[in-house]
Amino acid sequence: MKSKVHFTKMHGIGNDYIYINCMESCPVDLPSLSRELSDRHTGIGGDGIILILPSDKADFKMRIFNADGSEAKMCGNGSRCVAKFIHDFNLSDANPIHLETLAGIKVLSLIIDPATGLVDRVTVDMGVPEWTPSLVPVVFKGDRMMMQPVEADGTEVKLSAVSMGNPHGVVIVERVDESTPVSTLGPILENHAIWPDRANIEFVEVNSPDEITMRVWERGSGETMACGTGACASAVVCHEAGLTNSKVTVHLLGGDLDIEIAPDGHVMMTGPAATVFSGVYEKPWEMMSVSELNT
Repeated sequence: MKSKVHFTKMHGIGNDYIYINCMESCPVDLPSLSRELSDRHTGIGGDGIILILPSDKADFKMRIFNADGSEAKMCGNGSRCVAKFIHDFNLSDANPIHLETLAGIKVLSLIIDPATGLVDRVTVDMGVPEWTPSLVPVVFKGDRMMMQPVEADGTEVKLSAVSMGNPHGVVIVERVDESTPVSTLGPILENHAIWPDRANIEFVEVNSPDEITMRVWERGSGETMACGTGACASAVVCHEAGLTNSKVTVHLLGGDLDIEIAPDGHVMMTGPAATVFSGVYEKPWEMMSVSELNT
């Protein structure tokens, strides 16, 4: 059965996705749909698509497809927007919300604007960072890859590898500005042979023990305005290196995120979520019931 696709465009500090309510039915061929909808000239435009689905393990389930059609395990900014979608469109009044992802179940605590009754900000328990190289995954002989030299296009960078549900390579630089080689070194490092499944690459400047600035080259999407898991990975690496405190503000192109490393090692991310518009993609698309969707 073919049907038009109803969607909502949302963003978390500029990290924009196309959100689709799949509680009853879901589009078929999700990689192709993501590539088509994400095109900023001929589609809706976004860093990918995010589906809100029923779950037999949590309150809801999230699936993420990048702009190139590849599936991601986790998106911090996306999860905050999912929480806002669920609350603001009356799918549930639960607070917190337990969200199933390919990186495990995440707990989302909603901060409601009393003037509007809508979600303004969300705190996400992002879990504990994974350093074990085989689980990041990254090819490295040792307990963890922390500020190790990696050659990229004739340039040596010191790279740290950590997973926040997806693999990240963090490079601490002297300054993050328009001269930061995000578009040149980013794709080279994303596809470097050390990553079995590519990685997100963060370039990070330490401003003070309480603040860092970051730009990100995301696996499957290129440079984006923000990356929640990348902000968490950057904060964890900087703290582990003794450069920052356990709580930092991360400045990204799209805005700020507050990251706190709790005493139990869990990383807590707090930031805004915004709805831009809702609409209908006019091209009919093959649909299926949720029970038919391969997970």
